[in-house]
Amino acid sequence: MKTNNKSTRRNFLKNTAAAVTLSTVSPYFFSSKQPTLAETVNDKIRIGCIGVGSMGRPNASEFSRLADVVAISDIDVAHMEESLAPHEKIGIHRDNKITPPEMIKDYRKILDRKDIDAVCIVTPDHWHVKMSVEALQAGKHVFCQKPLTLTVEEGQLIRAACKKYNRTFQVGTQQRTDFKRTFLNAIILIQKGLLGNIKNILCHIDGSPSCEPIPKTTPPESLDFEKWLGQAPLVDYIATEAQHKERQNLWSKNSRTHYEFRWWYEYSGGKFTDWGAHHVDIALWAINQNGIGQGPISFKPINVEHPVPFKDGYPTINNQYNTATKFDIECKFENGITMNIVSHSNVGNGILFVGEKGKIHVSRGHLNGKPIEELKGNFNDYIKDEDYIKAYNGQKPEGHKQNFISCIKNGGLPISDVFTHVQAMNVCHLTAITARLGREIKWNPKTEKAGDKQAQSFIARERRKGYEIPVE
Repeated sequence: MKTNNKSTRRNFLKNTAAAVTLSTVSPYFFSSKQPTLAETVNDKIRIGCIGVGSMGRPNASEFSRLADVVAISDIDVAHMEESLAPHEKIGIHRDNKITPPEMIKDYRKILDRKDIDAVCIVTPDHWHVKMSVEALQAGKHVFCQKPLTLTVEEGQLIRAACKKYNRTFQVGTQQRTDFKRTFLNAIILIQKGLLGNIKNILCHIDGSPSCEPIPKTTPPESLDFEKWLGQAPLVDYIATEAQHKERQNLWSKNSRTHYEFRWWYEYSGGKFTDWGAHHVDIALWAINQNGIGQGPISFKPINVEHPVPFKDGYPTINNQYNTATKFDIECKFENGITMNIVSHSNVGNGILFVGEKGKIHVSRGHLNGKPIEELKGNFNDYIKDEDYIKAYNGQKPEGHKQNFISCIKNGGLPISDVFTHVQAMNVCHLTAITARLGREIKWNPKTEKAGDKQAQSFIARERRKGYEIPVE
């Protein structure tokens, strides 16, 4: 029997709150029952995509094959126009029966729409938590790309919001669900004792690029640069090249905006948070150090190079990329494990685990080492189907975005939840802080406080008036 679609969606949005309990054996928050489209199970989830630039467009494209993308938003109008242009691989999929997504410059209008169930947020890092909290307050489920937070304090804010509003929240760390299950295999094997007790970990995440001084210029007409800056301080627009097309997206080469925001501490954390959000996450998961109150207790810079001079942790030049180009940061855990987060190594990008019984190296598509060779490629004695199900928090293994959709409909915690991600991001942020200060810092993972006043001052930052993160 056909139901009244509008009425059903109103009820769906009204009744999404479910009981949240704190597990006694793990730091995760589980929902016994998440909202479902019970009366219209064949309906597609309706999604609004906020940010459709370099990473946002392929994310919107993937969701359009699983859900109904009804609206898109971007502070750069050119991004929206480009995202709706036909493209075989990363165009927003729609058939003749589906109305093209509405283009909306102000993301808040997407949050106001009662017919939108979820949002996909793919913006520069310094916008993630503000938009995510506002989306949760508006009753939306949230998919937000990594790295989720800009500061440790933002992790505390989004963690509290997820507890309060109890919506499905998936972080875009797709490395957890890579199609070859390379990282999941490594995690399961390590947790089952293949290497014995872990002694050392090396996370190779590469270094940020450097650039020549970038001249001041006029922002493109399509971009509202003041809004793009958001909570960050007002600065001049700088760019060395005019807007140009690359990989079906628009951005400026050598600038502060769009893809290049990664190389400025004002908006991100360089490779510390860019690739650190992936590899540090996997490393902590493998050694069971990704729960609330867990993590390293000290961070020490063995070697750090920045492309510009720093004073008291802040760059003294404002027209060049400023995130670290070379680094080796040693992180120590209370249990004696050490983890080095490095830009360069002789093993290449990936994670090297060293244990009592040998070592293995895992990267995208590769899992190597003598203990792996001795398994002769047969994991059946070590890895069972139920191991993957456990990694998926009791659900069937599937793609990252499909897992998000399934959790909205059926309940449960997504494989890349906010709570473990915040733990990984805390490590990434503290690694960046010790690199910026150029000295060792102590950290209390239980109280989430640094060991000295100067280091503690980097845990949060002042936000520009009008761009505060709601905390009610």
